[in-house]
Amino acid sequence: MQAILAYVTTRDAEEARRIGQILVEERLVACVNILDGMRSMYWWEGQVQHEQEAVLMAKTRPELADALIDRVKELHSYECPCVVILPIDKGNPEFIKWIGEQTRDGESKV
Repeated sequence: MQAILAYVTTRDAEEARRIGQILVEERLVACVNILDGMRSMYWWEGQVQHEQEAVLMAKTRPELADALIDRVKELHSYECPCVVILPIDKGNPEFIKWIGEQTRDGESKV
């Protein structure tokens, strides 16, 4: 079984919790981790921005990546949210299997 990690930045921990809760409930992801207090610097609208954000990391299967990206974009407050998918090349086989068991089949809505 293959697995991926989705890395998402959010306005704050509350937004990360709200999005994460929906992703888990809809079984788009097996689990999420939220890291609060991240400092971000980035170009936006012609200026360098300095913000405090939160990171949401979610584990799922590759075939759910497009649905996950679309759902985060629907739920997110940002005009252009950071949602990137990273492969999980290796890991605890039992954990990887659990990710597959906890996520829905295909890309259909629950």
